[in-house]
Amino acid sequence: MFKYIIYYIFILQFFSFEVFSQQLTYYGELTQGGLIRGKVEADAEIFLDEKSVKVSKDGFFVFGFGRDHPSNSILIIKYKNGSIQKKLLKIRSRDWGIQRINNLPSKMVKPSKESLEIIKQNNKEILEARSIESNETWFLQEFFWPVKGVVTGIYGTRRVLNGKQMQPHYGIDIAAPKGTEVRAPANGRVSLAKTDHYYTGGTIILDHGHGLSSAYLHLNKLNVSFGDDILKGQIIGFVGSTGRSTGDHLDWRINWFKSRIDPQLLVKNKM
Repeated sequence: MFKYIIYYIFILQFFSFEVFSQQLTYYGELTQGGLIRGKVEADAEIFLDEKSVKVSKDGFFVFGFGRDHPSNSILIIKYKNGSIQKKLLKIRSRDWGIQRINNLPSKMVKPSKESLEIIKQNNKEILEARSIESNETWFLQEFFWPVKGVVTGIYGTRRVLNGKQMQPHYGIDIAAPKGTEVRAPANGRVSLAKTDHYYTGGTIILDHGHGLSSAYLHLNKLNVSFGDDILKGQIIGFVGSTGRSTGDHLDWRINWFKSRIDPQLLVKNKM
């Protein structure tokens, strides 16, 4: 516990934070795609928009806001002594650009009926991995870039593929040569390791605790297996262009359960 307290004090100097009282502290960005990490009295209960937020035995917690999160959220804290705090969180909205990608194989824009069954199974596996709510508090660590390269796609942009409007992009695309090492930006546990997903190809998902997960897509090769405990900085895979991809790159994503988080908001420094 002592090392977490020291780390918690250290990390506050890099993020905006607010103290509601002596009982609750949080840091992060109240914005669409933002992630909040904090500490509350042990045995307290937290609810975000009526959804229960897991609190560790030492009082640490994490929650986030998706790309299209509304402008307000209600945070409620129920303490062991019976007192209740209620806080209105004002969530900053963001403007989203458009990214156009052409010359994709038609099957990657309009899959066949057989491919749709494969995609359905892939999505089920991903959802299961992102639904894990372990007791780990690795999410408290300071995240770093998993690979060095050129950012070619950013979080939140509306995507037009071969002229057809698709879902927004929920990750950060980092172009790098094939075979470039991809490293874990924080401690985690491998909750998914697949080489053949239809859209994402070589795919790894790491569980960082309390519903926070990170994903690494289009990998050429995986260096980990399901269930492995991973240390920050460990090589987990290698850059590739598998799945729906137009060139060698890493698509890095962060989720708090189903909420899509902007990875760039977790790294305090430039690449």
